[in-house]
Amino acid sequence: MLKLLGDERLDYLLGEDLRIIQSPSVFSFSLDAVLLSRFVYMPIQKGAIVDLCSGNGVIPLFLSRRTKGSIIGVEIQERLYSMACRSVEYNGLSDQISMVHGDLKKMPAVLGRSKFDVVTCNPPYFKTPGAEEKNLNEHYAIARHEIHCTLEDVIQASSQLLKQGGKAAFVHRPGRFLEIVELMRKYDLEPKRIQFVYPKKGKEANTLLIEGIKSGKPDLKVLPPLFVYENQNEYTEETRKILYGE
Repeated sequence: MLKLLGDERLDYLLGEDLRIIQSPSVFSFSLDAVLLSRFVYMPIQKGAIVDLCSGNGVIPLFLSRRTKGSIIGVEIQERLYSMACRSVEYNGLSDQISMVHGDLKKMPAVLGRSKFDVVTCNPPYFKTPGAEEKNLNEHYAIARHEIHCTLEDVIQASSQLLKQGGKAAFVHRPGRFLEIVELMRKYDLEPKRIQFVYPKKGKEANTLLIEGIKSGKPDLKVLPPLFVYENQNEYTEETRKILYGE
């Protein structure tokens, strides 16, 4: 029987026959997580996948609908880890998805180096906050800011976990695009596909999706832009398909 704690609630996962535990007092999943789970290459029948910075397990849950491979989610915050574990169990996915409570920087030693086909991560986007901002809400601060891991930590760990030819995919902010590319190449992840996401036509991009291959050859493909909203602030047809399916 599902046990909800404190202010937790059980939400439907967009466009999927899945439910997820969420809470208003911790960082809930956003469109970015949905976009990443749809963007990343995913082996259909088998494969070993790791999702870093898993939060409440949203990306592993989404990925379970795209692959029969085994999925490991890694989350450092104990409360979010607990929520993810209970969501996985509630959806009957314990045979496919396992959660690990720990620091992603230690995962190559814990899970094994060069063992995985795919690594995904929706990491903290911003540099470490000042004390005033950090104290507003610890859960939000950790999810949004580089308190427990930096962008370099994420990319280094991803590379170490991947097999040769394995793929890593990240969602981030366009303002850090060049830094992401430099770090990916530093750790032998060659960028192969990118897509910029725009709130609507005429606006600057506010989200970046990027995928690289371990020890891949240079050959970058820039995908068509994705616009989230029409001028009337309704989702575009493409966004609706991503969120809710055909």
